[in-house]
Amino acid sequence: MTNSDDRRAKRSRRLLKQGLQELLLEKQFSDISVRDITDRMDLNRGTFYLHYPDTYALLQSLEDDVMEEAQKMVDQHRGEVLEDTTLRPIFGPILDYIVENRELCTSLFVNNASSNFAGRVNELIDRNGSGIIRGRYPGAPEEELEYVLSFISFGLIGLIKKWFDEDMRMDKEQLLDMADQIVNTICRARFKRG
Repeated sequence: MTNSDDRRAKRSRRLLKQGLQELLLEKQFSDISVRDITDRMDLNRGTFYLHYPDTYALLQSLEDDVMEEAQKMVDQHRGEVLEDTTLRPIFGPILDYIVENRELCTSLFVNNASSNFAGRVNELIDRNGSGIIRGRYPGAPEEELEYVLSFISFGLIGLIKKWFDEDMRMDKEQLLDMADQIVNTICRARFKRG
């Protein structure tokens, strides 16, 4: 594949994702067809099928992009969180990303039944939270840690969904403080500091 072919392929994938993203704001994922996406972006259906077998694969790719960005933010700030008692270095950039990409994030949560986006966010929190909590509380029993992580991840998802539902009326800093206090209070109550 030549450089120009690669650029064209990236451009086509970007346009297809953009088309899906725009349509997700207008209707449920289950009502979106390949033709809807390609018509929206003035592409032919062959271009779609060159890159994705169906709309579910395109949705998965769109979610993968969001999850990849979130993981990069976690990786970038993990050291700060392990050195301090606050989770703000990770929560802050993720909330900024959510605000900057509000329509996309909202549509992915709304269409969760088609993709289990909330489940993927839960896995991200669980996977990364385990290492962070172990770093702070090395003696945390494995079984308890799993329950606490489950509670924390579904709680954080609930806070974000509530924030969306209320049109982000609560100040971001206030939401960060609340999330940070909840997580730290739960961990301190269950585990002894190492």
